Amino acid sequence: MNADASRTEPAASAPAPTASESAALESAGPETTAPGPVRFDTKIAVLLREDLEPWQRLNVTAFLVSGLGTAVPEVVGEPYEDADGVGYLSMFRQPVLVFEGTKETLTAAHTRVLSRALPRALFTSDLFTTGNDRDNRAAVRAVPTADLDLVGLAVYGPRNAVDKVVKGARMHH
Repeated sequence: MNADASRTEPAASAPAPTASESAALESAGPETTAPGPVRFDTKIAVLLREDLEPWQRLNVTAFLVSGLGTAVPEVVGEPYEDADGVGYLSMFRQPVLVFEGTKETLTAAHTRVLSRALPRALFTSDLFTTGNDRDNRAAVRAVPTADLDLVGLAVYGPRNAVDKVVKGARMHH
């Protein structure tokens, strides 16, 4: 692996949702406001290939979720401020669940996320050898969908749809 791999920029993320994708997301509704724990109608999930090194898992996760925040702005909450009035950036308004699975699990999840037209981001093994966004996009563009060597996938959408996408994966430990 390239020594610059830890500086790899994000993989291509899904374009802005189409009208049908937006309708599906709108039907998911806002978070529940009942007393007790907050339960979201939507889910953010990252699926990582189980054979990644620890630094790769962290790197891939960071890049994947950055794509969701830009394509689906409603997943981002309000900015933070501490008691002294120092401001901090907004973050996701809900937890990100991280899963792991085999190469075959990722391939199956990729097929399911495409069939459901959910907002998604991907990371392929080729991106560990690139060092910038332009080369990342070119590396993904050079490979047909069925031949992508996926090491990570992020998805956002209604809870039940995301659960179906990551079916067969296990929570990351």
